[in-house]
Amino acid sequence: MIDVNEDINAVARTVGTRTLEAGEARVLTVSRTYRTDLDDLWDACTNIERIPRWFLPITGELKVGGHYQFEGNANGTIERCDPPTGFNATWEFGGEVSWIEVRLSAQPDGSTRFLLEHVASVDDERWAEFGPGAVGVGWELGLLGLSQYLEAGADAIAGPEAGMAWAGSEDGKRFMALSSAGWGTASIAAGTDEAAARAAAERTTAFYTGG
Repeated sequence: MIDVNEDINAVARTVGTRTLEAGEARVLTVSRTYRTDLDDLWDACTNIERIPRWFLPITGELKVGGHYQFEGNANGTIERCDPPTGFNATWEFGGEVSWIEVRLSAQPDGSTRFLLEHVASVDDERWAEFGPGAVGVGWELGLLGLSQYLEAGADAIAGPEAGMAWAGSEDGKRFMALSSAGWGTASIAAGTDEAAARAAAERTTAFYTGG
């Protein structure tokens, strides 16, 4: 059984910036700890047979220089791979290129911390309209799917179809609304005007929930 509040509180969200050759980029960081060891989490995140069980169907070569394609979603190139602690890749979608950096770290209690940074050049107008939640909510849905898959409980979300069905439920909509609000709070912490950040979060919630 998914406990929406527990899963929302399990995630840490931060918003920042980074200077790239093309100029300043936005950086969203999302992290969560999983009750599994480092090698298992690495395999769940990089094994082409396991990824579709919690995220999306994927094809390609998951090695440095290899190209991947998520069905109906992003594609990109693997730029760096350091098993079992991290990888970097481009994230190409809708004619735009951004970058993801994944880092895994073993914790003293035997669990493993998953941290993802999504680095993207976003124009000020689009950022003002939706803020970090436009991307952040989607990543949190993925991390929730990973949690359910690793826990393998009786009510686990099993793959993208079941995940989409759950997202349309009342619990799913509440999860997305709370996630969007959380990214609004992270945006405020990064220096965004509070009213503007809350308004952007409300627009993001409406986008995800159809409200």
